[in-house]
Amino acid sequence: MKVIVCGAGQVGFSIARHLALENNDVIVIDQSPELVRQIGDTLDVQGIVGHAARPDVQEQAGASDADIIIAVTYADEVNMVACQVAHSLFDVPSKIARIRHQSYRNPIWANLFAREHMPIDVIISPEHEVANAIARRLQVPGSFETIPLADDMVKLLGVRITETCPIVNTPLRQLTQLFPDMNIVVIGIMRDEKPIVPSGEDQMLAGDEVYFVVDSSQITRAMAAFGHEEREARRLLILGGGNIGLLLAQTIENEHPSVNAKVIENNIERAETVASQLNRTIVLQGDTLDPNILEEANVAETEAVVAVTNDDETNILSSLLAKRFGSQRAITLINKRSYEPLITSLGVDVVVTPRNITVSTILQHIRRGRIHSVHTLREGFGELIEAEALATSSLVGPPLRDIDLPAGVLLGAIVRDGTVICPRGSTVIEAKDRVVLFAASDAVRKVEQLFSVRLEYF
Repeated sequence: MKVIVCGAGQVGFSIARHLALENNDVIVIDQSPELVRQIGDTLDVQGIVGHAARPDVQEQAGASDADIIIAVTYADEVNMVACQVAHSLFDVPSKIARIRHQSYRNPIWANLFAREHMPIDVIISPEHEVANAIARRLQVPGSFETIPLADDMVKLLGVRITETCPIVNTPLRQLTQLFPDMNIVVIGIMRDEKPIVPSGEDQMLAGDEVYFVVDSSQITRAMAAFGHEEREARRLLILGGGNIGLLLAQTIENEHPSVNAKVIENNIERAETVASQLNRTIVLQGDTLDPNILEEANVAETEAVVAVTNDDETNILSSLLAKRFGSQRAITLINKRSYEPLITSLGVDVVVTPRNITVSTILQHIRRGRIHSVHTLREGFGELIEAEALATSSLVGPPLRDIDLPAGVLLGAIVRDGTVICPRGSTVIEAKDRVVLFAASDAVRKVEQLFSVRLEYF
């Protein structure tokens, strides 16, 4: 597959890295010679210095035989025009654009992106995606990652293991014996910043970050088994009234009426704008690092604080300050990759990374075969994949114990006719089953092949 990536920033770099690892033909366009040189030295991709929306630059990149163009430069307008040029001049089949400004997302202007006007197949709004991701994490207190799968019948959860966890130091194969009626599968462990694709003999140790797939109806029991019985937040404090803060507050108002939220925004004009677009949420104007404004917001009685300003350092410090003043849980937005390993050791409970969320959303629209969703778990670890099993797939028919799965692949759940099935050795996958699995980075291409349509199928 030939892919043109417009923009060599954090998101463009991550997308190019994922696709290059899977042996795709990747060309990256950026105006910065330094970024192009860096991406060319680091990844097996071709780099071109130039303006991504210009026809001659796209021609140089080989747009005439490209399968996909992904426009993730810093300018919405460049991304839109790049897709328009790719469509009108080079007939690129699939066009994906990152568009940040919310005016373009207003439903009354939806016709702008119709095929006869500005044909963009997929529009990615990082602010929407991040706000939704934070809202999901708030629903399962105690988890640092929450991803719904298979029409929300299954969830992937990420939790930290403490010394008080009931199943710490327990071999994973014993989980079936301990919880015979619970559909739960551990699919990944991060230990000392190193990823582990676990076997049945592996144990969870204190300090591990564990990813597991569970039947959504059994979340409360599963979290208790992992030592987490925190209550869902009823009092929420949002630090930062930018696009993400506003969208999160609107989501809370619309979908969680029992939650009382407050927003602190430093800029007085922005605070007034945010207040005018919210109904129940209290908006306070002030510095999120000011103890007096935090006290005015009654931070001591807040179950969760969400720091989503445009500055990483402000988010980190305001989260720690809020917890020191009594907030039970801190969710912190971080853009700089170098900060991620430090945050949890400082006391931040959940780190939200827009780059990873945006990349996961884009990859979801690139994967081939009957793949319904893709979610990236940590940089370089692997992907959680939800796919439909086809009658021609080698997964269909024999018991799982007789299937030679690629190394680095673990089945997490099977959903059939509205029922969640925990995969065992005797389990047989049937055609049209929804399969949830984890694939290490170097096994993703093999998983795509498992779910692709073979020629003899037609």
